[in-house]
Amino acid sequence: MYLAINIIGLIVFLAIGWLFSKDRKAINWRAILTMTALNLVMAWFLTSFPIGLTIVKGAAAGFDALVQVSYQGIAFAIPSMVNVKSMDFFVSVLLPILMIVPLFDILTYIGVLPWIIKWIGRGLSFITRQPKFESFFAVEMMFLGNTEALAVSSLQLKQMSAKRDLTLAMMSMSCVTASIIGAYTQMMPGQYILTAIPVNVINALVVTSMLNPVQVSQEEDFIAKIGGLASVAEGTVEADGKKEPFFSFLGDSILSAGRLVLIIAANVIAFVALAALVDKLLGLIHPWVSLEHLLGIIMFPFAWLMGLNPSDAFQFAQYMGEKLVTNEFVVMGKVTGKIATTAFSEHYRAVLTVFVTSFANFSTVGMIIGCFKSIVDREKNDLVSKNVPYLLLSGILVSLLSAATVGLFAW
Repeated sequence: MYLAINIIGLIVFLAIGWLFSKDRKAINWRAILTMTALNLVMAWFLTSFPIGLTIVKGAAAGFDALVQVSYQGIAFAIPSMVNVKSMDFFVSVLLPILMIVPLFDILTYIGVLPWIIKWIGRGLSFITRQPKFESFFAVEMMFLGNTEALAVSSLQLKQMSAKRDLTLAMMSMSCVTASIIGAYTQMMPGQYILTAIPVNVINALVVTSMLNPVQVSQEEDFIAKIGGLASVAEGTVEADGKKEPFFSFLGDSILSAGRLVLIIAANVIAFVALAALVDKLLGLIHPWVSLEHLLGIIMFPFAWLMGLNPSDAFQFAQYMGEKLVTNEFVVMGKVTGKIATTAFSEHYRAVLTVFVTSFANFSTVGMIIGCFKSIVDREKNDLVSKNVPYLLLSGILVSLLSAATVGLFAW
C-alpha cells in the first residue's frame, strides 16, 4: 500500500509543477517524461543493483577518507578536540571543510573540474534535449554550489534573456557543493547523499521546465566562452588576463574555506537559537504548540505522500519544515545519532536523507538574489526578486520529487 502511495506522491508532485506553471501550453512533456524516466532508472541503478551500490558506497568511502585525512591536520593544531571519544559538530563536520574546499579549488585551478563539468553537461543536454547552458549549469552547481556557479557564469547571465536567468535562479535553490559532501556523509547515510545529488540535478531541470518553460532558439542556445569575465570571477585568472600564481590562489581558497566554516557555524547557532526562542514564545500559548508541530501539520500531506506510515510522516513533516526554515545542517545534526538505528526504517532513512540534501531554504533565497544583484542589470534582478515564491516552490518541489524517486527503490 505504501509503495502505491509513494507512486501517487510522485505524480502529485509533478502535477503541482504543472498547476503552478507560468505557461502550461509551452511545457515540453516529451522532455519532462524523458528526464523523469532517466531519474527513475538512475535511482533504481544506484540503490538496487550491486554495481550501482558499489559505485555509491565507493564514492561515500572516498569522501570519508578525505575527512579522515583532514582530521590529521586538525589534530596537529588542536589535538584535545580530535582525540576524544565523541567530537563536537564543529570539529567533526565543519573543520574538515578547511581541507576539502582547497582540494576542489586545486582541481579547478589545474582544469580537471571544469573539464568534468563541461563534458557531463554536454552529455546531459544531449540526453534530455534541454538548452545547452541550463544543462551545463545543472552540473556546474552540483560541484560548485549556487553562488559560486552563478559567479563563474556571470558572462552568460548577462547575455541571456531575463526569463532564462529566472530559470537559473530557480535551479540554484536545489544545488549542493561537492566540497561539503564530506560533511554531509559524516552525519547521514553516504549512499543516499550521493544518490540524491545526480537525481537533484535532473529534477532541477524537470521542475524549472514546468514552472518556467522557455523556448530557446538555436541562435540563443550557446555557451559563452569560459574566459575573460568568467575566469576572473572564478578566481583562476586575474584582471590582466594572467593566471594567478598557484600559492596566491591556494591562500585565497583556504581563507574562503575558513569564511565558509564560520558562516555555516553562525547560521546553525543562530537558527537553532531562534527556533528555540520561537518555541518558548509559542509555548506560552499552549505547551503542545511548537514550531516543529506547526510545521509538521503544514507539511504532513506531502510527507505522507512519500509512502510513510502516519506516525513517521508527521515526524518527517517536522524535519521537512525545519529544514526549509533553517538549513540542512540543523536537521542532520538532530538525526545523525539515530538515523542508522532501527528507529528509522530503510524507506524513511532514504527519503529523509534525500530531502535534506540540498540548499533549499529561506536563507538561500537571499543569497541568490544578492548574487544576481551583483551580476545582472536591474531589469533581470527585479524579475528574479518578484518571483521569490517560485524560487521557494522550485526548491521544495525538487526535494520532494527526488525523495519520492529514490524512495520507490528503498524499502
